[in-house]
Amino acid sequence: MRRAPQEPDSGKGRSRRWWGPAAAALFLSVLVAWYAAVSRHAAQADVVYGKLKVFGDVLSVIQNSYVEEVNVDNLVTGAIKGMLQTLDPHSSYLTPDMMKQVEVETKGIFGGLGIEIGVKDGILTVIAPIEDTPAFRAGLKAGDQIVRIEKEPTKDLNVMDAVKRLRGEPGTKVTIWIMREGFTEAKSFTITRDIIKVKSVKYKSMGDGIGYVRLLQFQQDSDEELDKALRALLKEKEGLRGLVLDLRNNPGGLLDQAVKVADMFVDSGLVVYTDGRIENQKSKWSARKEGTYEGFPMVVLVNSGSASASEIVAGALQDHGRAILLGTRTFGKGSVQTILPLEDGSALRLTTARYYTPNGRSIQAKGIDPDIEVRDGREPSEGHPGAVREKDIERHLRGEEEEETPTTPAEDPHAKKERKKDPTVKKKNGAEETPPDLGRKKADDKDPQLERAVELLKGWEIFKTRYLNRPKAS
Repeated sequence: MRRAPQEPDSGKGRSRRWWGPAAAALFLSVLVAWYAAVSRHAAQADVVYGKLKVFGDVLSVIQNSYVEEVNVDNLVTGAIKGMLQTLDPHSSYLTPDMMKQVEVETKGIFGGLGIEIGVKDGILTVIAPIEDTPAFRAGLKAGDQIVRIEKEPTKDLNVMDAVKRLRGEPGTKVTIWIMREGFTEAKSFTITRDIIKVKSVKYKSMGDGIGYVRLLQFQQDSDEELDKALRALLKEKEGLRGLVLDLRNNPGGLLDQAVKVADMFVDSGLVVYTDGRIENQKSKWSARKEGTYEGFPMVVLVNSGSASASEIVAGALQDHGRAILLGTRTFGKGSVQTILPLEDGSALRLTTARYYTPNGRSIQAKGIDPDIEVRDGREPSEGHPGAVREKDIERHLRGEEEEETPTTPAEDPHAKKERKKDPTVKKKNGAEETPPDLGRKKADDKDPQLERAVELLKGWEIFKTRYLNRPKAS
Protein backbone atom coordinates (compact mmCIF):
# COMPACT_ATOMS: atom_id res chain seq x y z
CA MET A 1 0.00 0.00 0.00
CA ARG A 2 1.41 3.39 -0.99
CA ARG A 3 1.22 6.12 1.61
CA ALA A 4 1.90 9.84 1.46
CA PRO A 5 5.30 10.73 2.98
CA GLN A 6 5.16 11.38 6.72
CA GLU A 7 7.33 13.80 8.72
CA PRO A 8 9.71 11.81 10.96
CA ASP A 9 8.96 12.13 14.68
CA SER A 10 12.11 14.10 15.50
CA GLY A 11 10.90 15.60 18.79
CA LYS A 12 12.50 18.96 17.92
CA GLY A 13 10.23 21.98 18.24
CA ARG A 14 12.21 23.93 15.62
CA SER A 15 11.62 21.18 13.04
CA ARG A 16 7.90 21.19 13.81
CA ARG A 17 7.70 24.98 13.49
CA TRP A 18 9.37 24.78 10.07
CA TRP A 19 7.20 21.89 8.83
CA GLY A 20 3.82 23.43 9.78
CA PRO A 21 4.10 26.56 7.59
CA ALA A 22 5.82 24.61 4.81
CA ALA A 23 3.07 21.99 4.70
CA ALA A 24 0.44 24.70 4.80
CA ALA A 25 2.16 26.62 2.01
CA LEU A 26 2.45 23.51 -0.14
CA PHE A 27 -1.17 22.54 0.52
CA LEU A 28 -2.33 26.07 -0.30
CA SER A 29 -0.25 26.39 -3.45
CA VAL A 30 -1.51 23.10 -4.88
CA LEU A 31 -5.17 23.75 -4.08
CA VAL A 32 -5.14 27.36 -5.22
CA ALA A 33 -3.39 26.47 -8.48
CA TRP A 34 -5.93 23.74 -9.12
CA TYR A 35 -8.89 25.88 -8.22
CA ALA A 36 -7.69 28.83 -10.29
CA ALA A 37 -7.30 26.53 -13.29
CA VAL A 38 -10.86 25.24 -13.12
CA SER A 39 -12.63 28.29 -11.70
CA ARG A 40 -14.97 30.09 -14.06
CA HIS A 41 -14.50 33.40 -12.30
CA ALA A 42 -11.34 34.93 -10.86
CA ALA A 43 -13.39 36.39 -8.02
CA GLN A 44 -14.32 32.88 -6.89
CA ALA A 45 -10.66 31.91 -6.83
CA ASP A 46 -9.90 34.94 -4.62
CA VAL A 47 -12.62 33.96 -2.15
CA VAL A 48 -11.39 30.38 -2.00
CA TYR A 49 -7.78 31.56 -1.61
CA GLY A 50 -8.83 33.53 1.45
CA LYS A 51 -10.58 30.50 2.95
CA LEU A 52 -7.60 28.27 2.24
CA LYS A 53 -5.29 30.76 3.92
CA VAL A 54 -7.40 30.40 7.06
CA PHE A 55 -7.05 26.64 6.72
CA GLY A 56 -3.28 26.99 6.44
CA ASP A 57 -3.18 29.23 9.50
CA VAL A 58 -5.21 26.70 11.52
CA LEU A 59 -2.93 23.87 10.39
CA SER A 60 0.14 25.85 11.41
CA VAL A 61 -1.27 26.81 14.83
CA ILE A 62 -2.24 23.22 15.61
CA GLN A 63 1.15 21.93 14.47
CA ASN A 64 3.04 24.40 16.64
CA SER A 65 0.80 24.86 19.68
CA TYR A 66 -1.19 21.70 20.36
CA VAL A 67 -0.37 20.06 23.69
CA GLU A 68 1.13 17.01 21.96
CA GLU A 69 2.88 16.47 18.66
CA VAL A 70 0.49 15.88 15.80
CA ASN A 71 0.80 14.14 12.46
CA VAL A 72 0.19 16.54 9.57
CA ASP A 73 -1.01 13.72 7.32
CA ASN A 74 -3.71 12.86 9.85
CA LEU A 75 -4.78 16.49 10.13
CA VAL A 76 -5.07 16.96 6.38
CA THR A 77 -6.85 13.61 5.94
CA GLY A 78 -9.30 14.60 8.67
CA ALA A 79 -9.91 17.94 6.96
CA ILE A 80 -10.57 16.24 3.63
CA LYS A 81 -12.98 13.78 5.25
CA GLY A 82 -14.73 16.69 6.94
CA MET A 83 -15.17 18.42 3.59
CA LEU A 84 -16.77 15.36 2.05
CA GLN A 85 -19.02 14.86 5.08
CA THR A 86 -20.72 18.20 4.37
CA LEU A 87 -21.99 16.71 1.09
CA ASP A 88 -24.41 13.82 0.56
CA PRO A 89 -23.81 10.50 2.39
CA HIS A 90 -22.58 8.73 -0.75
CA SER A 91 -19.65 11.13 -1.24
CA SER A 92 -16.53 10.20 0.71
CA TYR A 93 -12.76 10.20 0.84
CA LEU A 94 -11.09 6.87 0.14
CA THR A 95 -7.65 6.25 1.60
CA PRO A 96 -5.31 4.10 -0.52
CA ASP A 97 -6.33 1.07 1.55
CA MET A 98 -10.04 1.83 1.13
CA MET A 99 -9.52 2.29 -2.60
CA LYS A 100 -8.16 -1.23 -2.84
CA GLN A 101 -11.20 -2.50 -0.96
CA VAL A 102 -13.52 -0.76 -3.43
CA GLU A 103 -11.76 -2.49 -6.31
CA VAL A 104 -12.21 -5.84 -4.53
CA GLU A 105 -15.90 -5.20 -3.82
CA THR A 106 -16.80 -4.79 -7.48
CA LYS A 107 -15.56 -8.34 -8.06
CA GLY A 108 -18.01 -9.64 -5.46
CA ILE A 109 -15.35 -11.07 -3.12
CA PHE A 110 -14.33 -9.38 0.14
CA GLY A 111 -13.93 -10.08 3.86
CA GLY A 112 -16.62 -8.91 6.24
CA LEU A 113 -20.17 -9.47 7.51
CA GLY A 114 -22.29 -8.90 4.42
CA ILE A 115 -24.54 -5.93 5.22
CA GLU A 116 -25.45 -2.68 3.52
CA ILE A 117 -25.46 0.19 6.02
CA GLY A 118 -26.39 3.86 6.16
CA VAL A 119 -26.97 6.61 8.72
CA LYS A 120 -30.50 7.50 9.85
CA ASP A 121 -31.12 10.13 12.56
CA GLY A 122 -27.42 10.05 13.41
CA ILE A 123 -27.49 6.29 14.02
CA LEU A 124 -25.73 3.63 11.98
CA THR A 125 -28.54 1.56 10.47
CA VAL A 126 -28.75 -1.70 8.53
CA ILE A 127 -30.31 -1.11 5.12
CA ALA A 128 -30.26 -4.77 4.12
CA PRO A 129 -28.28 -7.92 4.94
CA ILE A 130 -26.90 -9.63 1.84
CA GLU A 131 -28.31 -13.10 1.36
CA ASP A 132 -26.13 -16.08 2.35
CA THR A 133 -23.63 -14.01 4.35
CA PRO A 134 -22.64 -14.11 8.06
CA ALA A 135 -24.88 -11.13 8.86
CA PHE A 136 -27.83 -12.73 7.09
CA ARG A 137 -27.35 -16.03 8.90
CA ALA A 138 -26.94 -14.26 12.26
CA GLY A 139 -30.40 -12.76 11.85
CA LEU A 140 -29.62 -9.09 11.26
CA LYS A 141 -32.58 -7.25 9.75
CA ALA A 142 -33.29 -4.15 7.71
CA GLY A 143 -33.80 -1.25 10.10
CA ASP A 144 -31.55 -2.63 12.85
CA GLN A 145 -29.64 0.15 14.59
CA ILE A 146 -25.97 -0.61 15.22
CA VAL A 147 -25.28 1.32 18.43
CA ARG A 148 -21.85 -0.15 19.18
CA ILE A 149 -19.09 -1.98 17.36
CA GLU A 150 -17.11 -3.84 20.02
CA LYS A 151 -16.67 -1.24 22.80
CA GLU A 152 -16.93 1.82 20.58
CA PRO A 153 -20.24 3.73 20.22
CA THR A 154 -21.26 4.42 16.62
CA LYS A 155 -22.96 7.77 17.18
CA ASP A 156 -21.78 10.24 14.50
CA LEU A 157 -19.63 7.51 12.91
CA ASN A 158 -19.63 7.84 9.12
CA VAL A 159 -20.34 4.87 6.89
CA MET A 160 -16.83 4.44 5.49
CA ASP A 161 -15.25 4.33 8.97
CA ALA A 162 -17.95 1.92 10.13
CA VAL A 163 -17.25 -0.39 7.20
CA LYS A 164 -13.55 -0.31 8.06
CA ARG A 165 -14.33 -1.44 11.64
CA LEU A 166 -16.72 -4.17 10.57
CA ARG A 167 -14.37 -5.74 8.06
CA GLY A 168 -11.39 -7.86 8.97
CA GLU A 169 -9.58 -11.10 8.42
CA PRO A 170 -11.84 -14.08 7.65
CA GLY A 171 -12.36 -16.22 10.76
CA THR A 172 -12.06 -13.32 13.19
CA LYS A 173 -15.09 -12.25 15.22
CA VAL A 174 -16.71 -8.89 15.78
CA THR A 175 -19.41 -8.08 18.32
CA ILE A 176 -22.01 -5.49 17.42
CA TRP A 177 -24.82 -4.17 19.60
CA ILE A 178 -28.24 -3.88 17.99
CA MET A 179 -31.36 -1.90 18.90
CA ARG A 180 -34.50 -3.10 17.16
CA GLU A 181 -38.22 -2.41 17.32
CA GLY A 182 -39.44 -4.49 20.26
CA PHE A 183 -36.06 -4.57 22.07
CA THR A 184 -36.04 -2.96 25.53
CA GLU A 185 -32.24 -2.68 25.40
CA ALA A 186 -29.47 -3.25 22.89
CA LYS A 187 -28.56 -6.89 22.27
CA SER A 188 -25.16 -8.18 21.21
CA PHE A 189 -24.52 -10.20 18.06
CA THR A 190 -21.12 -11.84 17.74
CA ILE A 191 -20.49 -12.60 14.09
CA THR A 192 -17.57 -14.42 12.49
CA ARG A 193 -16.17 -12.57 9.51
CA ASP A 194 -15.90 -14.48 6.29
CA ILE A 195 -14.90 -13.98 2.68
CA ILE A 196 -18.05 -12.57 1.14
CA LYS A 197 -18.39 -14.36 -2.16
CA VAL A 198 -21.62 -13.05 -3.52
CA LYS A 199 -22.97 -15.24 -6.28
CA SER A 200 -25.07 -12.63 -8.00
CA VAL A 201 -27.62 -14.90 -9.73
CA LYS A 202 -29.79 -17.75 -8.45
CA TYR A 203 -32.56 -19.41 -10.41
CA LYS A 204 -35.11 -22.22 -10.42
CA SER A 205 -38.17 -23.42 -12.27
CA MET A 206 -41.52 -22.74 -10.61
CA GLY A 207 -43.30 -25.26 -12.85
CA ASP A 208 -45.70 -24.73 -15.76
CA GLY A 209 -42.99 -22.93 -17.71
CA ILE A 210 -42.54 -20.18 -15.10
CA GLY A 211 -38.92 -19.33 -14.36
CA TYR A 212 -37.59 -17.55 -11.28
CA VAL A 213 -34.32 -15.62 -11.27
CA ARG A 214 -32.99 -13.77 -8.22
CA LEU A 215 -30.34 -11.12 -8.84
CA LEU A 216 -28.57 -10.40 -5.53
CA GLN A 217 -26.39 -7.51 -6.70
CA PHE A 218 -24.83 -6.08 -9.86
CA GLN A 219 -21.17 -7.06 -9.99
CA GLN A 220 -18.69 -8.05 -12.66
CA ASP A 221 -20.16 -10.69 -15.00
CA SER A 222 -23.69 -10.53 -13.53
CA ASP A 223 -25.03 -10.27 -17.07
CA GLU A 224 -23.19 -13.46 -18.05
CA GLU A 225 -24.54 -15.30 -14.99
CA LEU A 226 -28.06 -14.13 -15.85
CA ASP A 227 -27.66 -15.24 -19.45
CA LYS A 228 -26.62 -18.73 -18.29
CA ALA A 229 -29.64 -18.89 -15.96
CA LEU A 230 -32.07 -17.91 -18.72
CA ARG A 231 -30.56 -20.43 -21.13
CA ALA A 232 -30.93 -23.16 -18.50
CA LEU A 233 -34.58 -22.23 -17.91
CA LEU A 234 -35.26 -22.27 -21.65
CA LYS A 235 -33.99 -25.87 -21.73
CA GLU A 236 -36.54 -26.96 -19.13
CA LYS A 237 -39.17 -29.41 -20.36
CA GLU A 238 -41.89 -26.75 -20.50
CA GLY A 239 -39.57 -24.01 -21.74
CA LEU A 240 -39.82 -20.45 -20.48
CA ARG A 241 -43.34 -19.05 -20.78
CA GLY A 242 -43.06 -16.48 -18.02
CA LEU A 243 -40.28 -15.01 -15.86
CA VAL A 244 -40.10 -13.61 -12.34
CA LEU A 245 -37.03 -11.38 -11.93
CA ASP A 246 -36.43 -10.84 -8.21
CA LEU A 247 -34.61 -7.59 -7.37
CA ARG A 248 -35.74 -7.41 -3.74
CA ASN A 249 -33.02 -6.34 -1.31
CA ASN A 250 -30.60 -5.92 -4.21
CA PRO A 251 -28.44 -2.95 -3.12
CA GLY A 252 -27.23 -2.17 -6.65
CA GLY A 253 -23.68 -2.21 -7.94
CA LEU A 254 -22.13 -1.51 -11.32
CA LEU A 255 -23.97 0.78 -13.74
CA ASP A 256 -22.73 -1.02 -16.85
CA GLN A 257 -24.14 -4.28 -15.48
CA ALA A 258 -27.53 -2.68 -14.85
CA VAL A 259 -27.58 -1.46 -18.45
CA LYS A 260 -26.59 -4.89 -19.78
CA VAL A 261 -29.26 -6.65 -17.71
CA ALA A 262 -32.02 -4.28 -18.86
CA ASP A 263 -30.73 -4.60 -22.43
CA MET A 264 -31.34 -8.36 -22.27
CA PHE A 265 -35.10 -7.74 -22.12
CA VAL A 266 -35.49 -4.52 -24.15
CA ASP A 267 -34.68 -4.51 -27.86
CA SER A 268 -34.38 -0.76 -28.50
CA GLY A 269 -34.66 2.69 -26.96
CA LEU A 270 -33.24 4.41 -23.92
CA VAL A 271 -32.37 2.37 -20.83
CA VAL A 272 -31.17 5.15 -18.52
CA TYR A 273 -29.58 8.57 -18.70
CA THR A 274 -27.65 10.78 -16.30
CA ASP A 275 -27.56 14.53 -15.86
CA GLY A 276 -25.05 16.52 -13.84
CA ARG A 277 -23.49 19.98 -13.66
CA ILE A 278 -20.64 19.24 -16.04
CA GLU A 279 -20.89 18.02 -19.60
CA ASN A 280 -19.13 14.67 -19.16
CA GLN A 281 -21.78 13.65 -16.62
CA LYS A 282 -24.56 13.94 -19.21
CA SER A 283 -24.76 10.45 -20.69
CA LYS A 284 -27.29 8.10 -22.29
CA TRP A 285 -27.37 4.31 -22.54
CA SER A 286 -29.61 2.55 -25.05
CA ALA A 287 -30.70 -1.03 -25.70
CA ARG A 288 -29.74 -3.12 -28.73
CA LYS A 289 -31.73 -5.71 -30.61
CA GLU A 290 -28.99 -8.33 -30.47
CA GLY A 291 -29.33 -10.89 -27.67
CA THR A 292 -32.77 -9.77 -26.47
CA TYR A 293 -34.92 -12.31 -24.64
CA GLU A 294 -38.47 -11.88 -25.92
CA GLY A 295 -41.67 -13.86 -26.24
CA PHE A 296 -42.60 -14.25 -22.57
CA PRO A 297 -44.20 -11.95 -19.96
CA MET A 298 -42.23 -10.74 -16.95
CA VAL A 299 -42.92 -9.72 -13.38
CA VAL A 300 -40.18 -7.86 -11.49
CA LEU A 301 -40.23 -8.07 -7.69
CA VAL A 302 -39.05 -4.94 -5.84
CA ASN A 303 -39.07 -3.62 -2.28
CA SER A 304 -37.50 -0.94 -0.10
CA GLY A 305 -34.16 -2.77 -0.30
CA SER A 306 -34.04 -2.52 -4.11
CA ALA A 307 -31.59 0.31 -4.72
CA SER A 308 -29.52 2.09 -7.35
CA ALA A 309 -28.77 -0.31 -10.23
CA SER A 310 -31.86 -2.35 -9.27
CA GLU A 311 -33.99 0.76 -9.68
CA ILE A 312 -32.43 1.48 -13.06
CA VAL A 313 -33.44 -1.96 -14.33
CA ALA A 314 -36.90 -1.81 -12.75
CA GLY A 315 -37.56 1.68 -14.09
CA ALA A 316 -36.41 0.80 -17.61
CA LEU A 317 -38.53 -2.36 -17.82
CA GLN A 318 -41.54 -0.47 -16.43
CA ASP A 319 -41.18 2.49 -18.80
CA HIS A 320 -40.79 0.20 -21.81
CA GLY A 321 -43.84 -1.83 -20.77
CA ARG A 322 -41.69 -4.97 -20.76
CA ALA A 323 -42.56 -6.04 -17.22
CA ILE A 324 -45.04 -5.54 -14.41
CA LEU A 325 -43.46 -4.33 -11.18
CA LEU A 326 -44.84 -5.99 -8.06
CA GLY A 327 -44.01 -5.40 -4.40
CA THR A 328 -43.37 -2.13 -2.58
CA ARG A 329 -41.68 1.17 -3.39
CA THR A 330 -37.93 0.94 -3.98
CA PHE A 331 -35.16 2.58 -1.94
CA GLY A 332 -34.73 5.78 -3.97
CA LYS A 333 -30.98 5.91 -4.55
CA GLY A 334 -30.78 7.65 -7.92
CA SER A 335 -27.42 9.39 -7.79
CA VAL A 336 -24.19 8.69 -9.66
CA GLN A 337 -20.89 8.32 -7.80
CA THR A 338 -17.65 8.80 -9.71
CA ILE A 339 -14.31 7.56 -8.37
CA LEU A 340 -11.72 10.32 -8.88
CA PRO A 341 -8.20 8.95 -8.18
CA LEU A 342 -5.59 11.15 -6.50
CA GLU A 343 -1.82 10.99 -6.88
CA ASP A 344 -1.09 9.22 -3.58
CA GLY A 345 -3.36 6.26 -4.39
CA SER A 346 -6.33 7.68 -2.51
CA ALA A 347 -9.48 8.87 -4.25
CA LEU A 348 -12.68 10.82 -3.95
CA ARG A 349 -15.98 9.03 -4.32
CA LEU A 350 -18.05 12.00 -5.44
CA THR A 351 -21.70 12.29 -6.37
CA THR A 352 -21.64 13.86 -9.83
CA ALA A 353 -25.07 13.28 -11.41
CA ARG A 354 -28.59 11.90 -11.06
CA TYR A 355 -30.10 8.89 -12.82
CA TYR A 356 -33.28 9.17 -14.88
CA THR A 357 -35.51 6.46 -16.30
CA PRO A 358 -36.29 6.43 -20.06
CA ASN A 359 -39.44 8.52 -19.45
CA GLY A 360 -37.51 11.12 -17.49
CA ARG A 361 -38.38 10.05 -13.97
CA SER A 362 -35.87 10.90 -11.28
CA ILE A 363 -35.27 8.03 -8.87
CA GLN A 364 -33.44 10.08 -6.25
CA ALA A 365 -35.12 10.20 -2.82
CA LYS A 366 -38.35 8.95 -4.38
CA GLY A 367 -37.84 5.44 -5.71
CA ILE A 368 -39.93 3.46 -8.17
CA ASP A 369 -43.54 2.64 -7.36
CA PRO A 370 -44.68 -0.87 -8.32
CA ASP A 371 -47.60 -1.36 -10.69
CA ILE A 372 -49.16 -3.73 -8.17
CA GLU A 373 -48.46 -3.16 -4.49
CA VAL A 374 -48.14 -6.36 -2.47
CA ARG A 375 -46.67 -6.12 1.00
CA ASP A 376 -44.48 -8.74 2.58
CA GLY A 377 -45.20 -9.26 6.27
CA ARG A 378 -41.50 -9.09 7.11
CA GLU A 379 -40.87 -5.71 5.48
CA PRO A 380 -41.42 -2.57 7.61
CA SER A 381 -44.32 -0.44 6.36
CA GLU A 382 -43.85 3.16 5.19
CA GLY A 383 -43.25 5.38 8.22
CA HIS A 384 -42.32 2.47 10.49
CA PRO A 385 -39.16 3.16 12.56
CA GLY A 386 -37.50 0.19 10.89
CA ALA A 387 -38.20 1.46 7.38
CA VAL A 388 -35.09 3.01 5.84
CA ARG A 389 -35.02 4.60 2.40
CA GLU A 390 -32.75 7.16 0.78
CA LYS A 391 -35.00 10.03 1.87
CA ASP A 392 -34.54 8.94 5.51
CA ILE A 393 -30.73 9.13 5.39
CA GLU A 394 -29.11 12.28 6.74
CA ARG A 395 -27.80 14.78 4.17
CA HIS A 396 -29.38 12.87 1.29
CA LEU A 397 -29.30 14.52 -2.11
CA ARG A 398 -32.63 16.22 -2.71
CA GLY A 399 -35.12 14.64 -5.05
CA GLU A 400 -36.58 16.42 -8.04
CA GLU A 401 -39.83 17.20 -6.23
CA GLU A 402 -37.87 19.09 -3.58
CA GLU A 403 -36.39 21.45 -6.17
CA GLU A 404 -38.07 24.45 -7.75
CA THR A 405 -37.16 23.53 -11.32
CA PRO A 406 -37.02 19.87 -12.41
CA THR A 407 -34.03 18.81 -14.49
CA THR A 408 -36.28 17.37 -17.17
CA PRO A 409 -39.81 18.33 -18.21
CA ALA A 410 -40.60 14.82 -19.43
CA GLU A 411 -44.03 13.67 -18.31
CA ASP A 412 -44.19 10.68 -16.01
CA PRO A 413 -46.98 8.43 -17.27
CA HIS A 414 -46.79 6.35 -14.11
CA ALA A 415 -47.23 9.24 -11.69
CA LYS A 416 -50.84 9.82 -12.73
CA LYS A 417 -51.77 6.17 -12.82
CA GLU A 418 -53.56 4.92 -9.72
CA ARG A 419 -51.58 2.15 -8.10
CA LYS A 420 -53.36 -1.11 -7.53
CA LYS A 421 -53.48 -2.24 -3.92
CA ASP A 422 -53.28 -5.89 -3.10
CA PRO A 423 -56.67 -6.87 -1.66
CA THR A 424 -55.06 -9.52 0.54
CA VAL A 425 -53.30 -6.89 2.70
CA LYS A 426 -54.86 -7.11 6.16
CA LYS A 427 -56.42 -4.00 7.65
CA LYS A 428 -56.93 -3.19 11.30
CA ASN A 429 -59.03 -0.20 12.39
CA GLY A 430 -58.70 1.23 8.91
CA ALA A 431 -54.90 1.11 8.90
CA GLU A 432 -52.39 -1.39 7.64
CA GLU A 433 -51.46 -3.92 10.25
CA THR A 434 -47.75 -3.95 11.06
CA PRO A 435 -46.60 -7.55 11.47
CA PRO A 436 -44.56 -8.32 14.57
CA ASP A 437 -41.74 -10.11 12.72
CA LEU A 438 -39.83 -7.81 10.41
CA GLY A 439 -36.91 -10.15 9.89
CA ARG A 440 -35.69 -12.40 7.14
CA LYS A 441 -37.80 -15.30 5.92
CA LYS A 442 -37.50 -18.72 7.45
CA ALA A 443 -37.32 -21.78 5.27
CA ASP A 444 -41.01 -22.60 5.79
CA ASP A 445 -42.29 -19.03 5.45
CA LYS A 446 -44.53 -18.16 2.56
CA ASP A 447 -43.58 -15.48 0.07
CA PRO A 448 -46.79 -13.61 -0.83
CA GLN A 449 -45.05 -11.42 -3.40
CA LEU A 450 -43.55 -14.33 -5.30
CA GLU A 451 -46.80 -16.29 -5.06
CA ARG A 452 -48.74 -13.36 -6.51
CA ALA A 453 -46.20 -12.96 -9.33
CA VAL A 454 -46.48 -16.63 -10.29
CA GLU A 455 -50.29 -16.39 -10.19
CA LEU A 456 -50.19 -13.42 -12.57
CA LEU A 457 -47.97 -15.22 -15.05
CA LYS A 458 -50.01 -18.42 -14.93
CA GLY A 459 -53.19 -16.40 -15.32
CA TRP A 460 -51.78 -14.67 -18.37
CA GLU A 461 -50.84 -18.00 -19.92
CA ILE A 462 -54.36 -19.36 -19.32
CA PHE A 463 -55.96 -16.22 -20.75
CA LYS A 464 -53.71 -16.23 -23.81
CA THR A 465 -54.43 -19.91 -24.51
CA ARG A 466 -58.18 -19.49 -24.17
CA TYR A 467 -58.23 -16.26 -26.17
CA LEU A 468 -56.31 -17.75 -29.08
CA ASN A 469 -58.38 -20.94 -29.05
CA ARG A 470 -61.75 -19.32 -28.43
CA PRO A 471 -64.56 -20.60 -30.71
CA LYS A 472 -65.47 -18.31 -33.56
CA ALA A 473 -68.97 -16.86 -33.60
CA SER A 474 -71.21 -18.43 -36.22
